[in-house]
Amino acid sequence: PYYIDLNQNLYLQAYLHSSDPNLIVFVDTCVASPDPHDFNTLAYNIIKNGCVKDPSYVTYYSPYSHFARFKFNAFEFISRHTLVYLQCELVVCRLGDYSSRCYRGCVSRSKRDTSS
Repeated sequence: PYYIDLNQNLYLQAYLHSSDPNLIVFVDTCVASPDPHDFNTLAYNIIKNGCVKDPSYVTYYSPYSHFARFKFNAFEFISRHTLVYLQCELVVCRLGDYSSRCYRGCVSRSKRDTSS
């Protein structure tokens, strides 16, 4: 476990173990939950589908494309629950493939049209 106080910054780094320099890592979704087996019922979205949901979330530059660095502030779960679990989904793409998910950034789902 990693112990942190409320409103303290939590810095994270994810990296791809690969010798291929033509890969890039993108943080797509990060969700926090007090239950390590359920990230849906009582969950807090920090970033979802590449869209930042928590105003304290910040992405940091990395000179290496296979590193993803970011931070956010500890949030209210900590005051109500002794443990909080974090689950993040990352996407790996080819560097320079601008049609890939890594380069599209925030993707909000479009609403479906209801017809008669």
